[in-house]
Parts: sequence; structure tokens; C-alpha cells
Amino acid sequence: MIYHCTFILITLSFMRKTILITGATGFLGSHLLSELISLNFNIIILKRSTSKIWRIEHLKEKYISYDIDLEAINKAFIENNIDIIIHTACNYGRDIESVHEIIESNLLFGLKILELAIANGVKTFINTDTLLPRDLNSYSLSKKHMVDWLKYKSNMIKVINLKIEHIFGPKDSGNKLVPWILTQLKENKKEIKLTKGTQKRDFIFIDDIILAFLVVINKSGNLPKYTEFEVGTGKLTSVKDFIILLKKEFEEISGPTKTKLLFGEIDYRENEIMSIIVENKKLIDLGWFVKTNLNKDIKKCI
Repeated sequence: MIYHCTFILITLSFMRKTILITGATGFLGSHLLSELISLNFNIIILKRSTSKIWRIEHLKEKYISYDIDLEAINKAFIENNIDIIIHTACNYGRDIESVHEIIESNLLFGLKILELAIANGVKTFINTDTLLPRDLNSYSLSKKHMVDWLKYKSNMIKVINLKIEHIFGPKDSGNKLVPWILTQLKENKKEIKLTKGTQKRDFIFIDDIILAFLVVINKSGNLPKYTEFEVGTGKLTSVKDFIILLKKEFEEISGPTKTKLLFGEIDYRENEIMSIIVENKKLIDLGWFVKTNLNKDIKKCI
């Protein structure tokens, strides 16, 4: 699929390796699931019986699934010889969840998986982290608490922590920036009220994120017990410029819209991050490379 030619060595060196993915029904997890299946990994996923599986339903014959609200989580470890955990499940707190709910998802669930991984001899735990500051909000604080525990336990299991910037791509959640703007444009809304948009982000396409996971999986045997990588293009784009480009590409494909972009009509969020720096050299030195092209990749989302 995406990286077959480039990563044929992964297929050869990790043939029949078993990977357990948390959050496989989500945006990032579903893309990971699809690519890892295409590379002949054995895949196990943990989900709830109520999880929406529209992103991965076409693959349901190609992975093993456990509903963690109906059966004990350790059943997945008892019945399978798991080599690698990829932990992508998280709660962003966008739906006004309580702090307890955020901690339950981002810390306690992750710790449960970590403990089971150690107890069952899993070799590697790959965690999905954020570049947001620790004390920005409940989400970022809970994610950093998980990282604290990963560092503490890394003498018992190899840990790779990927700190990821602003991902975009097909099948993203409707409340995220790109799909939300596209929905407004498709519905030909009269106007979209926005902040000034001067905050800068490192927008990175989902394919490059998947490639980062493939690289660290391939090189995990050569990494120390705990390693962190920052995952981003290294190039910043203002939110305003990105949204203007998004509208331009949409109109090239779908025709003109009457929708007006009203920048500066709403205030920035409390504690808004105006700029973020991604140091990706460490990951590039490991063999990763960036292919994100905003024009082309926005078209794929449309």
C-alpha cells in the first residue's frame, strides 16, 4: 500500500510479528491498522462493543478484536503472543468530558495496558504523545502523566514515545479543523467565524505519521530502553494561511462557494499556543523522511 516498496525490509524482518493497537477505530489508529495489515503483521485491537467501526469495518476479517467492556483485557494477552503495543487511544476532552473521564482514558487505561505488557513479556511499547505543554489543559497533563510512568517503567519494557504535531488526513473526526471547515464549505454556509489565525502549526499529513511508526518499529531493536521522537515536518504555517488554502483547493474541485472566512470574529482559546517548534532531526537520522505537501494532501482530504 503506502510504503510497500520503501519498507519491504519491514515485511521481511517482522514477518508474523504480533502488534496490539489501542484506539484502532480512531483516525490515527485506523490508518495504522490498515498499513500494518498490508505489511503482513498479525494485528490485535482493543475496543468497546459500542465503538464506531466505520473506518475499519472493511478490514474486520483481517484482525483479532477484543471488546474490553465485555471481557477482561488480559484475555488478549493470554490468547496471543504479543510483540509490540501501539497505544493511540486517547480522550482529547473536546466534548466537555470530566477530568476523571480524561484521566481514565489517557492515564489509567494506558497504565493497565502497560502493566499487562510487562507481565506478559511484551518487548516494546510505542506511545502516542503530544507536543503541547504539560500544563496547558487536562488532556496534555494526563498525557504527560502517562509519559512519566512510561519513563519509570522503561527498565522493564522498551518504550518509544512519539510526540506528534497537528495531523490531518482522510477519515478524521468531524470536530477537527480540516473536516469541520470542509463541512461548512460543502454546506455552502454564508460565513465561518474564526480567530485571527495568526497562530502557527506544523501541519503534517497522516501518511508521514504512519511512516514514522514504521521506522521506529523497524529500528526498535537498536534503540535504548526509552526514546522520544518529535514528529512534524519542521515547517510552520499559520492557521489563517492553511484555511485559505483549504478553501482554495475545495473550490478548485467542487466549484465556487459563497462562504466567507471571517478571521478575527472570535477570540483565541484560553492559553492558546501561538507557535510550536518541532525538532525532527532525531527521527530523520533514524531513516524517516517527510513527504507532506499541503496542496496535494488537502486535495486527498477533499
